[in-house]
Amino acid sequence: MNWKRFNLVIIALTITSATFAQANLLNAKTVEAIGVKTQEQIDSDNDKPLPYGYISDRDVLWSKVVWEFVDLNQKINLPYYYPIDTTSTSNLRRSLFDTLLKGIKTGRIKEVYNDSYFTTRISMKEIEEKTVNVREVDGGEEEGGYTDTYYVQAQDIKGYLIKGIWYFDKRQGELKYRMLALAPMGPDVQVMGVDEVEDDEIYELFWVFFPDAREVLHESKVFNPKNSAHPISYDNLLNARRFNSTIVKEENLYGDRQISDYIRGNSLFQLLEADRIKEGVRNREMDMWNY
Repeated sequence: MNWKRFNLVIIALTITSATFAQANLLNAKTVEAIGVKTQEQIDSDNDKPLPYGYISDRDVLWSKVVWEFVDLNQKINLPYYYPIDTTSTSNLRRSLFDTLLKGIKTGRIKEVYNDSYFTTRISMKEIEEKTVNVREVDGGEEEGGYTDTYYVQAQDIKGYLIKGIWYFDKRQGELKYRMLALAPMGPDVQVMGVDEVEDDEIYELFWVFFPDAREVLHESKVFNPKNSAHPISYDNLLNARRFNSTIVKEENLYGDRQISDYIRGNSLFQLLEADRIKEGVRNREMDMWNY
């Protein structure tokens, strides 16, 4: 093996990953200028999320709302999980969870709710109660003990629940999808670090109304392994449905019950039911053209 050439390749890959998505890199005259665009550059780029077109309710011939689970253990979904270590990457690279959390903290994402039906708004303080737990041990520091603080971080997020609507646009004559909301799924912070409690369940931490978060998600870029000069935004990934998911619920007569509520204890049958719902949505477009 040519070790000299191998080392050069490793160095090149390291430099490529270190300079990923750093704006103004080729024009910077100082290190501080890397990643900082002038107002003229921002105006010329005009980098905004692609706006949705207006859809009249009269043009929607058929629709169905579904809830899907995106499992971050699957390889195709890893772009939403990494990076979990933010100290060794560019400030522009963040996981989807960190991106959402930062947008909520800065006030740029305002439409945050406790459920997928958008009935109860929640504040940043209420989100912190679900993601931060300060536990006093042996009476805390005042009585000679100590305090442990546990956080739900990006590495603890196991997946996302996504709510969206499939609809048939009779004006365009095609089946379309529009994402409505998404929720990170993580552990119960109250039992983190408690040896006596074994809880492998994951819970909805908060629901974000997707149209309100599009601008923030568009500014956050995802590593493009094929071309680091052209990263992909979270907004583009999600709108293009570049993820693998499993349907867990559809709107139905029985109070939108989940698949696991009427098919219990059999994961295989639950997957088959999810596939049946998915095929029913796909076949809807073909059925529209049958006379």
